[in-house]
Amino acid sequence: MAEGETVDVFVIGGGINGAGVARDAVGRGYSVMLAEMNDLASGTSSAATKLVHGGLRYLEHYEFRLVQEALAEREVLWAMAPHIIKPLRFVLPHHRGLRPALVLRAGLAMYDYMGGRRLLPPTRTLDLRTHETGRPLKDGYRTGFEYSDCWVDDARLVVLNARDAADRGATIKARTRVVSARREAGGWTIELEGAAGRETVRARMLVNAAGPWVDDVIREALGQNAAHNVRLVKGSHIVVRKLFEHDRCYIFQNADGRIIFAIPYEGDYTLIGTTDEDYDADPKNVTISDGETDYLLAAASEYFADPVAREEIVWTYSGVRPLFDDGASAAQEATRDYVLKLEGDAETGALVNVFGGKLTTYRRLAESVLEKIESVLGKRGETWTAGSKLPGGEFEPLAFDAEVRRLHKDYTDFEAGFIRRLMRLYGTKARAILGDARSPGGLGTHFGADLYQREVDHLIAEEWARSARDILWRRTKLGLRITPDEAQRLEGYVAQKIAVSPDVIPAKAGTQ
Repeated sequence: MAEGETVDVFVIGGGINGAGVARDAVGRGYSVMLAEMNDLASGTSSAATKLVHGGLRYLEHYEFRLVQEALAEREVLWAMAPHIIKPLRFVLPHHRGLRPALVLRAGLAMYDYMGGRRLLPPTRTLDLRTHETGRPLKDGYRTGFEYSDCWVDDARLVVLNARDAADRGATIKARTRVVSARREAGGWTIELEGAAGRETVRARMLVNAAGPWVDDVIREALGQNAAHNVRLVKGSHIVVRKLFEHDRCYIFQNADGRIIFAIPYEGDYTLIGTTDEDYDADPKNVTISDGETDYLLAAASEYFADPVAREEIVWTYSGVRPLFDDGASAAQEATRDYVLKLEGDAETGALVNVFGGKLTTYRRLAESVLEKIESVLGKRGETWTAGSKLPGGEFEPLAFDAEVRRLHKDYTDFEAGFIRRLMRLYGTKARAILGDARSPGGLGTHFGADLYQREVDHLIAEEWARSARDILWRRTKLGLRITPDEAQRLEGYVAQKIAVSPDVIPAKAGTQ
């Protein structure tokens, strides 16, 4: 962006909603800039349960519009990013004394009927006394219901939306805080603070997609002191050593009416979550509490034959969901639907505030935001993201394994697990990382696990990574496998590498 130039749309927030809006807007022909005060996906969008799902339990709260929209999005998103999204079968054991089997069957029938499935298989009933998914469970579970949703690498979904937005011409400024935004001359004058110091930019329209900080932006940057629109709800997860050998996920009912998931995770682990409790502290300081840990361990141990012990935990993470405050009495009952509010117009400076939202519905949320942008700035282009591909996802949804085999055939001296990991993270872009290397030694410095210099350099140059944590916990999950000493060595390399690199990755205008 040249000095003094005005962009059409300025987006505050580099989570899934902000990245999705930026991508959709620039793809329709608007000039776009996005600012994120930390790393991309460093807040709620990397602390999800990693699911693209309809939300079976939302049917109990009569959120039929949200469920139907989310169900329809499963296969749309899977087709957009078949490397970072994959189908997953969920097993719901019937627990006597909780929801009756008839109610569960009815809910799943509605789930199938509303879902618009083409590739995902339908619900079926299991005999847990003989089926492999019954073996890890306590004796006494007889009936289970198996249905389909999808798994997603949440943080990568954000980064790939941002990467594609930049490739189409958007300016993405990570680690850049919006200090103030004021209406002037029918638009916005926005003061930013980043690694290079302060700068001022102009925008015709502002989109506040700051997630848990959306009210903070309204109060502090926009100066509206009375803002109170979101209810912050903490969700925490634990990761333990692998609890079962099969590839299904469990969905467990709890006596308090909530549910938790136990999901195969990163090959050697099981992810258990989530909790739901109100949160009133700074979202950047969110961590799991002892009470939440006890809750998740007890809930999982209610079902598994071998109790899940605290010493089996290898990692925990927590996030804060910025739910629209609809006055619900309990955190678990607060709506998961999104709410958009448009203020101002083309003459006074227009603002869209984004409240709530889910990973699964981010694309539809972005389309709704674009409707409001079009109402102010005029229409530039048609809706386009439903049939698009995210970077690396240029193959059919069911072709992932074939793509892995094709890549491994061209790089036979690499371990099969390494090839599969690269394909799962980068899809067709994995070839750019491997390049002309014929063996691991050709990938440069080895930082531990199966992380090499070529991959690190790619993440710095193409994906805004600026620290070991960005690489080990958001761009990959190799933090589960790398030692503290290895992480420290990686940190030193990254710091040295970026000392001569620009803070902002230049947009690649005109590429599609």
